[in-house]
Amino acid sequence: MFYEPRYDNHGLPYNPFKACVVPRPIGWITTLSHDGIVNLAPFSCSNQLGYDPPFVFFSGSGLPQEDDEPRRKDSVVNAENTGEFVFNMASYALREQVNLSSARVASEVDEMELCGLTKVPATLVKPPLVGESPINMECKYHCTLTLPANSPNSVHHVVVGEVIGIHIDDEFITDGKVNWVKIQPLARLGYLDYTYVSQVFTMNPPLGEVRPEQIGEPTKVKKPDQKPESV
Repeated sequence: MFYEPRYDNHGLPYNPFKACVVPRPIGWITTLSHDGIVNLAPFSCSNQLGYDPPFVFFSGSGLPQEDDEPRRKDSVVNAENTGEFVFNMASYALREQVNLSSARVASEVDEMELCGLTKVPATLVKPPLVGESPINMECKYHCTLTLPANSPNSVHHVVVGEVIGIHIDDEFITDGKVNWVKIQPLARLGYLDYTYVSQVFTMNPPLGEVRPEQIGEPTKVKKPDQKPESV
């Protein structure tokens, strides 16, 4: 089949686009409002951008309002206003809490308390870490990209942040590497479907090529005041 998204002429009962870009890791984002209220929300449009320095992003659509234009999601507003957020990893073990944290509730509601999750103080930013999450990345807000849309409700705000601190639960490190099978990261598919990592396989680069960027550069410990090498 072939269809043009602008005409929505796929002939299927549900729009298949999201089901064609899978699996999508879920960014579980914690932010703080100016009033100090914690917001926690999952975003299936999220991923990494670059690695030296590392950046991540999450993308939130507008929230429909009855008598007004759609408003930006609290995570987007808080990240822009405070300049900080935490990118927590969602896992299969936390699937129920991830789902509950997606509920549309008032801005005054603390979703971490709603979900019964543990607030752990971060090291470099003010929003708390999700204590039950196996990996937490403290982020400094970088920018927001607003994508054009065919309707007010489908406007997407892509928030980009630089990762300035990473917490990894030692329980999930095996032979010096992050153990994805043990973590079972949660990911979104299409429709109401999800998946998680339960199997991993390794492939070497073709023709014996060495690609350090694929497996990570050898560790180079830098002093806190050491400037990165110029490019």
